[in-house]
Amino acid sequence: MNRQLHSNQQNEEFSRVRIPQKSANEILGTVEGLLGANKLRVRCTDGVVRLTRIPGKMKKRIWIREGDVIIIVPWSFQNEKADIIWKYSPPQVNWLERKGFLKS
Repeated sequence: MNRQLHSNQQNEEFSRVRIPQKSANEILGTVEGLLGANKLRVRCTDGVVRLTRIPGKMKKRIWIREGDVIIIVPWSFQNEKADIIWKYSPPQVNWLERKGFLKS
């Protein structure tokens, strides 16, 4: 039983939090709605609501729900659409709020 508790504690801890890189045009966003066919509606920190898609390599590995905080990269030719590149875990979201990257 002690092994299970110890392994759960290790899973909750994290060493680094990925921050969006402005040079790569990455933006933080919160999922507002699931539209089906791997598409989501996301409200970004710049105030724009974008239609995003989940890339094929993330489709089966990461499950995204409403309210999740993610990093997106807007398309270069159509700013109102974007691709998802990262999903934050709940402890990482708390850290982002404490450090001022997200408004709660």
